[in-house]
Amino acid sequence: MTSIRPARPADADAVLRLFDDAIAWFVTIGNTGQWGSEPFSTQQKQVERVTGWVAEPGSWVAEHPDAGVVGFLALGEATEYVPAATQPELYVRVLIGSRDPRAKGTGRLLLGFAEEQARSSGVDLLRVDCYAGGSGDLIRFYESCGYRATTTFTVGAWPGQVLERALEPSLGTSPGPLGDVHA
Repeated sequence: MTSIRPARPADADAVLRLFDDAIAWFVTIGNTGQWGSEPFSTQQKQVERVTGWVAEPGSWVAEHPDAGVVGFLALGEATEYVPAATQPELYVRVLIGSRDPRAKGTGRLLLGFAEEQARSSGVDLLRVDCYAGGSGDLIRFYESCGYRATTTFTVGAWPGQVLERALEPSLGTSPGPLGDVHA
């Protein structure tokens, strides 16, 4: 069974592999617009980004007992290139899952965990942004998880889509600091 734990600096190589594997798959399906065609592990800027992400509070990995790290989630404040929310929110800054068949459902698992984190912090809005190009499958994935497309944006030539999910308040929970919930 896949478990979720706080990310740590030692996870950087495993998270880089997740990106490298995703990019290799994107190349095979002709979707190089999202992250390009070069592995993150060969790009110093991306290595530094991932190394920073795994060291930040609010970063989590999904770990499978046989497959190792099969997903990564970074939660926090919205990125600078999206419009500010009009209410308190928790922002899904990074979400990636493994292509390994044993990891099936990891993205949904991590989004469910993000909901738990938001609720435990007394926040009832989750937002995420994603690549709006290609086939649109990524947007449809988030919509299938209960997110609603809101604003579009571009960063250079990269088209993006902001999606949000309003959470129902859960009964019997009290707000606590981000990071109190462990799966």
